[in-house]
Amino acid sequence: MFEFGRDLKRLFGVETEAKSAWREGLTGGDTSLLELLDLRLLTNEARSADAAAGRVQAKDRGERLLQAAVIWRELARRTGDAAALRKGAAQAEAAVKVFEGERRQDGLAAARCEQVMLAIQGADLFGDEGLLAAATATLARTPAHHRTALCGALSAALDGRAALQDGDLDRALAAVQAFEGPLRALAAAKRAKGGAARLLLAEQRATRVDLVLTCAARLKDRTLAERAAAEAKTALEGLDADFEPLVWGRLECLRGAALVQLGDLDGEMGCIADGVQAITDAAQVISLDHSPMDWARAQALLGAALQTMGEASTSERVFEQAVSAYDRATQILKVQPALALRAHVANNRALCLARCAELTADLAVLDAAELAFKAELAEVRGARDPASWAVAQMNLARLYEARVEITGRDDGRLARAGVALAAAFDIFSELGLRSLTDLAAQSLQRLQRAPAA
Repeated sequence: MFEFGRDLKRLFGVETEAKSAWREGLTGGDTSLLELLDLRLLTNEARSADAAAGRVQAKDRGERLLQAAVIWRELARRTGDAAALRKGAAQAEAAVKVFEGERRQDGLAAARCEQVMLAIQGADLFGDEGLLAAATATLARTPAHHRTALCGALSAALDGRAALQDGDLDRALAAVQAFEGPLRALAAAKRAKGGAARLLLAEQRATRVDLVLTCAARLKDRTLAERAAAEAKTALEGLDADFEPLVWGRLECLRGAALVQLGDLDGEMGCIADGVQAITDAAQVISLDHSPMDWARAQALLGAALQTMGEASTSERVFEQAVSAYDRATQILKVQPALALRAHVANNRALCLARCAELTADLAVLDAAELAFKAELAEVRGARDPASWAVAQMNLARLYEARVEITGRDDGRLARAGVALAAAFDIFSELGLRSLTDLAAQSLQRLQRAPAA
């Protein structure tokens, strides 16, 4: 088994690590090879990294702890597993303590960056925006004269997300510009080091593209949408879908989303279709056993793209395809419930079902959806898993709204929708899930503005 890692390095031309680097596991400590490991092998690699870092006599223990944190974060990103995320956070914290004791400022900056990336990962998976505040505070502990290019990129990303939460789009666009210097420095490091530095640059480019896309959607700005598509295409250069399937798939999904947004703004069905095709191609590269969460994200994005196409074409068939894509994503999200994504998928699926019912005048599709959500509520106990219960309540409320909108008659469903949304809002607020709290609040506001049936 351990010869496999060396064979991979020879095959892909990955640079030999320093002699002090730990060499246990399949990758020998080279994180650029993690993309090639499936979920089972990645789990074994994380355990091997833990074993290497846990030895008392281990040299460069801080480096080994940091490598273990990186692998656990990758496992959490692919699976949505909170336990893996906690394990990564524990190893990163241990690395910080080791580097502080050794007075190694370079290692300390890298370990704190890893803590920040773990916190961002947690916010993305579970909608806990409080983690972003913790990430900002952690990053601020690194003195300015010891900050690396990665520190700068992460700082820009956090500023952009905070600005979007506050609705300050000017500040968000300033954060987009703040990426410029760090990305140039990361590109220079990629040329010097290759391997993991190449993937790190691609990941930070993807973060900026995502920020640009969000700004474009809120401002309805086609120039920003064009910029996002161009930057995603540039970031894909030099990446190979065979050797870097996950980061390639994420960037291709972003390029497809930018094309869909551009086509929606211009009313160009061909551009939307190109975006749908790009996302479909990306989804085919990402396999379910390699990264369930990446696969689910791609299916969710495909559903959103098809939903946009359905609105542009008023095609019942396209809305049905969007529902199928959302259903595929839901099958994974039920097992590994990344709550933020699950809530948006369920909400958009309900909207697609409502449009199908509206176009066909067939309320049976809404009946089936209501029964499915009620069955989920019966299975999920509020005391044991309150967040999942609240997500189901919120999306059942959306179906109640849709029926009233289609029929023009309110048989008490709007009142039930209000009760369900209020309960979801209270639970999300108590749990500190800001993004989901905002989503529930927006639904309540929409319900209050609805005209009497």
